[in-house]
Amino acid sequence: MKILGIESSCDETAAAIVENGSTLLAQSVASSMDLHAAFGGVVPEIAARSHIEFITPVIKKVFAESGCNWGDIDGIAVTYGAGLSGSLLVGVLTARTLAIIKNKPLYAINHVEGHVYANFLVNPQPTFPLLSLIVSGGHSQLVYFRNHFDYDLLGQTMDDAIGEAFDKVAKIIGLPYPGGPSVAKAALDGNPHAFTFPIAKLDSPYNFSFSGLKTAVLRAAQAAVGSDYRLPSFELPGRLSAAQKKDLAASFQYTAIKTVVDKTLKAFNELQPASVVIAGGVAANQELRTQLSAAIPIAINYAPIDLCTDNGAMIATLGCIKAMHYAETADPYTLAIAPNLKM
Repeated sequence: MKILGIESSCDETAAAIVENGSTLLAQSVASSMDLHAAFGGVVPEIAARSHIEFITPVIKKVFAESGCNWGDIDGIAVTYGAGLSGSLLVGVLTARTLAIIKNKPLYAINHVEGHVYANFLVNPQPTFPLLSLIVSGGHSQLVYFRNHFDYDLLGQTMDDAIGEAFDKVAKIIGLPYPGGPSVAKAALDGNPHAFTFPIAKLDSPYNFSFSGLKTAVLRAAQAAVGSDYRLPSFELPGRLSAAQKKDLAASFQYTAIKTVVDKTLKAFNELQPASVVIAGGVAANQELRTQLSAAIPIAINYAPIDLCTDNGAMIATLGCIKAMHYAETADPYTLAIAPNLKM
């Protein structure tokens, strides 16, 4: 069973071919990240135009590197949500066209679910029941999987996703976009206990909130330069010293990661899953891996960094699982995008 996966939900144009839901034959990712950096965030129109430019080359590349031809491919899997409308359209219309022309079954993939399945490309594979912490720029969720396609959403963010909070804090203290890698890099030389930041207390034991943490960083930065809340945030980076930026980054990162790790540990203790996985771009964060490994009393097999950020391999893997379990296929003539798709 070989599936071609196509991913274009945000600013990465990606394709991959996966065999039997466990073996990655080839993958290719083209990112427009550098084009967005000057704007401090993803510009939807630029992202969509980049997908149009990259989509055909990345598909051709995975065929060339895998040694496969269209006769070897058993189906096409594509992200149809959640994501940016223009970006999703490019991937979905490409997949629909190929499915019709090549007479292949089409599988519609939820981008957030796809992130979880990147972990099935790691040996040994996770076993059910499994607990998944999904953390990215757009999502922060804790999900309990009894089996494929059978899961409960335990909790989610009530405001900012954790990756979004990283981006906003980076902007506050004057670090470059994207915020995740830049905050993590600055934090390496900072003191994670230099500032004491709050962890939100919510009615639901598994929900998250990062808006208050972001505001606390802003207030701490203003206080650090001897000002008050009336100082505009755009003036802060020029007044903060390099040491202050590093301490703010380290203290924020420590608290943000502790927030999700504490919730994950609580769910683990209550549900006793056989496996625990992390998924999404923030899964690449080393502080998260360190704290989670120390907290969870079972071994965690982390996916490699290139399978944490958006990629076609995770989409192809979930497509394989759907195909092998005879899950419903999508109509290539009518499949629509779902920008606000939920789990």
